[in-house]
Amino acid sequence: MALKYTKNSQETLLNLAAVEIKALVPASDFVLSKDFYAALGFEIPWSSEDMAYIRHGQTSFLLQAFNEPEFIKNFQMHLLVENVDNWHRHVVSSDIAARYRVEIGEPQDQPWAMRDFTMFDPSGVLWRVAQNIPRKDGA
Repeated sequence: MALKYTKNSQETLLNLAAVEIKALVPASDFVLSKDFYAALGFEIPWSSEDMAYIRHGQTSFLLQAFNEPEFIKNFQMHLLVENVDNWHRHVVSSDIAARYRVEIGEPQDQPWAMRDFTMFDPSGVLWRVAQNIPRKDGA
């Protein structure tokens, strides 16, 4: 996306093309959270002592050592996948719930034309793992 910018009769095109947007996901126990995401199959190509680049395929986020309980309990992430039932099977079979003492919900069809399940990370961040499904009203 280009935008014309004029100053003192000089016209310049500004390149405003966005490349990507990432969330900074809070982690109250940074090391435990990195282990959790690695156990789920995410890659961690880069990490410092308080920030990590976490990715799975073409999706990614930044994990941040940030322990603010009120913020964490209100933080949510959404992962759109091709097959939510396969993801749920993978999460359950990896024994994530017992290993990290987290909750994993059951997949269910939602009125917003998605099938999803919920999962909490070790810090309490709520994840919705979902796939698009046809709308029930045909719209």
